[in-house]
Amino acid sequence: MELIISKENGVATLKLNRPEVFNSFNQKMAFDLQKALDDCEKDETIRCIVISGEGKAFCAGQDLAEATDPNGPELKSIVKDHYNPIIVRLRNIEKPIIAAVNGVAAGAGANIALACDIVFAKESASFIQAFSKIGLIPDSGGTFMLPRLIGWQKASALMMTGDKVSAIEAAAMNMIYKAIPDLEFYETISTFATRMAQMPTKGLGLTKRALNASLTNNLEEQLAVEGKLQTEAGSTHDFNEGTQAFLEKRLPDFKGREMVFPL
Repeated sequence: MELIISKENGVATLKLNRPEVFNSFNQKMAFDLQKALDDCEKDETIRCIVISGEGKAFCAGQDLAEATDPNGPELKSIVKDHYNPIIVRLRNIEKPIIAAVNGVAAGAGANIALACDIVFAKESASFIQAFSKIGLIPDSGGTFMLPRLIGWQKASALMMTGDKVSAIEAAAMNMIYKAIPDLEFYETISTFATRMAQMPTKGLGLTKRALNASLTNNLEEQLAVEGKLQTEAGSTHDFNEGTQAFLEKRLPDFKGREMVFPL
């Protein structure tokens, strides 16, 4: 079983499960993760997704034994059919997706983490753009995401050198959201994911859509997107509930529902 799936309190946890090879991807694990993400997107009871790894590593990237197997998938197929669909899903699923980086995240494993909405990492974890060490270029959206997170110079250097970055360094350079002491890691992830699952899911999804649009829009285009999406957010159950709760001085009970209060 290459992927361990658990669901609790509106949170789906997808745990990469090839610890004997540091959770490096083979074809089955890639396809299993794609399907699990699809299932989470369709399941209205799931309002937050967490991706983590079993054992000591988060993900060491591609299983090179498979990539160099004459009978295995070609490199072109690995990028096109395994990784690219995962990255597209991570950015397009309109629910918060958290990367819980429990150990080393290397190559495609690092870039899958960085494609998530919010990244937590154990202080003992690390990130490596390992591609240059075997003569490849960063894939899985790395050349798109990393320069936008940390700037052109740092991204270029890390991609060309393949130097290891500690979780603490990654947080300091805005590569990730937070580095968490190891002993507090799993409790922090559980508490934060449960909190996300109790928030206005539709509004969070529209926020994600707006952030995606901002990557290519100019200011005027982005203002138009904000206006359109704000109108959509304003017609949800959660907007009605949030405003009523504010006026009544109580905590809101968000449901994550679609539009049910047309303006």
